[in-house]
Amino acid sequence: MVSSIRRCAAAAAALFSYRATAQTYTSCNPLSATCSADTALGMAIDVDFTQGEVNSFTASGTPTYGSDGVTFTVSKSGDAPQLTSVFYIMFGRVEFSLKAAPGAGIVSSFVLQSDDLDEIDWEWLGADSTEVQSNYFGKGQTTSYNRGQFHEMGDNQGGFVNYVLDWTSDRIIWEVDGTAVRTLTASDAETNQYPQTPMQVKFGSWSGGDSSNAEGTIEWARGPTDYTQGPFSMSVKNLKVTDYSTGSHYSYGDTSGAWTSITSDGGQINGNLGNADTLTTTAVASASSSTSTANVPAGIGGSSSSSSDSSSLPEGWVMTSEGKIVPSGSATLRPVLPVVFISTLFAILAGGRMFWP
Repeated sequence: MVSSIRRCAAAAAALFSYRATAQTYTSCNPLSATCSADTALGMAIDVDFTQGEVNSFTASGTPTYGSDGVTFTVSKSGDAPQLTSVFYIMFGRVEFSLKAAPGAGIVSSFVLQSDDLDEIDWEWLGADSTEVQSNYFGKGQTTSYNRGQFHEMGDNQGGFVNYVLDWTSDRIIWEVDGTAVRTLTASDAETNQYPQTPMQVKFGSWSGGDSSNAEGTIEWARGPTDYTQGPFSMSVKNLKVTDYSTGSHYSYGDTSGAWTSITSDGGQINGNLGNADTLTTTAVASASSSTSTANVPAGIGGSSSSSSDSSSLPEGWVMTSEGKIVPSGSATLRPVLPVVFISTLFAILAGGRMFWP
């Protein structure tokens, strides 16, 4: 713990002046422009990536699939493989099994992010296999990095560990293998910083220690990165996403960025909330396992764009509980929560993949 505090203090000056503009991006910010409605998940999906890719997630870079699920490999400067959901959740629960990438300067990231740049993060630094970092941001305000925390844990690189993000209008809980390591209430968050708008799910790996990055980022990532020691791979075996709201699309009713202004087409905000406050945690980590002095940048590095095109598809397409978008008559649907029509890009229906520079 003392070493974590010292590392944070050493990096604070550089990080304080660093804006993560390359890592936090939206193609249309609804607080300053009129944007398309966000495609709602409106249900729960349970994706087994060991069975291959699903078209409810689009790829940048080159994720690969195998017995470890989806794998994100950094082998040279500029590599930043990532998956981004075509859907959004409006409050919800995300559970996943992840093996973090090793390597000084290498960062494994799992992020929820909205069009107005609310954000909830998990991040793992390859230089230390016994820590995970939690973080949050609101409305893209990334000029200070005092919201992050480090959490001690077992080996996160040698095998898969189960993680949870459980997010409501009142609190966010970060959980590791059945233990709640952090709880943030809306009342305890910094002013105007509590995440509360529809979020996409994004995860992948990147090199924070690359020489092209700002000095503060390299220091935070405990780089520099030595690519001759790679390649460096992060894997996600499975993923379950539960949307606590229902409907087909989420829209911003005004420019406040408040959750009470979000409207649902054909559904209800918090319509799936149910027993969201009842977590399956078996323990709560002691306060000594984290520190509020951690300084952590926003977003997944190496990516300067965001999937936020919510063009409507023809009627008759649905998402199965396995996260596959299919014609309504082509598969037996086994929804965990009510099935809704899903909207995404025409290329996805054709089996295509989207890439961003």
